[in-house]
Amino acid sequence: MQGGQQWYMAIGGHQVGPVSQDEILANLRNGSIDRNTLVFTSGMANWQALKDVPVFAAFVDNAAASGAVPPPPSAPGRRAHDIDFTIHGSEMQYVEVELDPGEAAIAEAGSMMYMTDGINLETIFGDGSTPKAAGVLDALMGAGKRILTGESLFMTVFTNQGAGKHRVAFAAPYAGKILPMDLRAVGGQLICQKDSFLCAARGVSVGIAFQRKIGAGLFGGEGFIMQKLEGDGLCFVHAGGSIHSLELSAGETLRVDTGCLVALQPSVNYDIQFVGKVKTALFGGEGLFFATLRGPGKVWLQSLPLSRLADRIYKAAPQTGRRSEEGSILGGLGDLLDGK
Repeated sequence: MQGGQQWYMAIGGHQVGPVSQDEILANLRNGSIDRNTLVFTSGMANWQALKDVPVFAAFVDNAAASGAVPPPPSAPGRRAHDIDFTIHGSEMQYVEVELDPGEAAIAEAGSMMYMTDGINLETIFGDGSTPKAAGVLDALMGAGKRILTGESLFMTVFTNQGAGKHRVAFAAPYAGKILPMDLRAVGGQLICQKDSFLCAARGVSVGIAFQRKIGAGLFGGEGFIMQKLEGDGLCFVHAGGSIHSLELSAGETLRVDTGCLVALQPSVNYDIQFVGKVKTALFGGEGLFFATLRGPGKVWLQSLPLSRLADRIYKAAPQTGRRSEEGSILGGLGDLLDGK
């Protein structure tokens, strides 16, 4: 922690921390939190918005300050379980979810890192958002949607069946960031790339979103089917590298690399656009198409798509069973001199 000072953040009604000042600023830059996010540290009488804390005031805009408002209470009739969480790590992150008795979280098969005694693990069809009374057909339909996104038929439910609080942790599959998303704060629905979902509170629906435009489906980098997260609970999305979020106003357009899109609100129009010149398309190294995002709405971008990382690893790996020549100024001649 910077200077030994520990901070806590309130995200979606949940306490996150302890974190350092640098971690708060990093979350502010990547859009995970904003100027109105409440923070607390020793010496403060109460939680305060970032814009009202002098050490962070230089990093947020100077809009008129309003009194700190406590996180809203859970809405009556809420379906998703109200879970607490803490995100650990910097580049290789994992999220630790704290469950009260009876609460549960869902996750992709194989993402669990550890769990404490008292957590029961169960494999189910679909995402578990459909009540058991709805019948087997609804469960099969939910599982079928997951097949279309390239995921397994099954998901894993982690339920606290103990007497007190228990924890379960889920690890990111590769270097990047875990982004907590309160679906209530984004209108109850989020569209994201097919492999970005990590885990969520039970009650969140993991479905599919079809691309209605042929061009976006064929050349947009995500295919015709993306994941759709619906509900009123917390979900966690993973992205490669660093995350950057942008709030697009109505009619504002952003052009991005087709692999760098992580998530967007349904109000954002997603399409593709030809780069414009044949020479640029063939030899520019940026591909034939850009993804175009037109507001209003919020979008989240990643700096290191998994496909780009995999391509670099593949190119650096020996292709004919020979060792890599990286770092040798002699290259193949060095192998000859070594008798290889």
